[in-house]
Amino acid sequence: MDIAGFALVVALLTVTPGLDTALILRTSLLAGRRAAWGVTLGIQLGTLAWGLVTAAGLSTLLAASQLAYDVLRWAGAAYLVWMGVRMLLVRKDAHVEAPAEREVRFRTGFRRGLVTNLLNPKVGAFYVAMLPQFLPSDAPHAGSGLLLAGVHVAEGLVWSAALIAFAAAMSGLLRTPSVRRLLDRVTGLVIVGFGVRLAVD
Repeated sequence: MDIAGFALVVALLTVTPGLDTALILRTSLLAGRRAAWGVTLGIQLGTLAWGLVTAAGLSTLLAASQLAYDVLRWAGAAYLVWMGVRMLLVRKDAHVEAPAEREVRFRTGFRRGLVTNLLNPKVGAFYVAMLPQFLPSDAPHAGSGLLLAGVHVAEGLVWSAALIAFAAAMSGLLRTPSVRRLLDRVTGLVIVGFGVRLAVD
């Protein structure tokens, strides 16, 4: 099993700016580390799920069935556009949260990261295209797939920790109400853009 080769491929994928990076940075800057780690762990659980499903052969449905791919693609696009529009329409006073709301940030972030990852068929398409090339023919595919997905998750956790640390270092400058609203607007536009791009691909 070429773990090093797979690690290099997913390292390049991980550090390429994209939806996950935007979500983690935005959440860390606006809601703090706890919520950002919720998003991160949700994303990584989704990655593990895609790795296991691919290794088990189930995600070949995405490659073989245009209908299955399109259903997942449209569901993902609708979710991203909905999430982005909510950020664009956030009220000026929406960042003033009660203590009870702050306590559920981790759970909310986790759900957002997990759903975003699972509804992104491009993650599944990546695993369908790449994972079989690194799975040994003489080893259990489910176990090998989980191992390789675990490598991806480990790299994702390291990268996410760096993003969260950067956001924490910058939080003093970027947490004023006007900057927070600007971050919501910019991130909302980026996420809506990802959703539209997913819909038209």
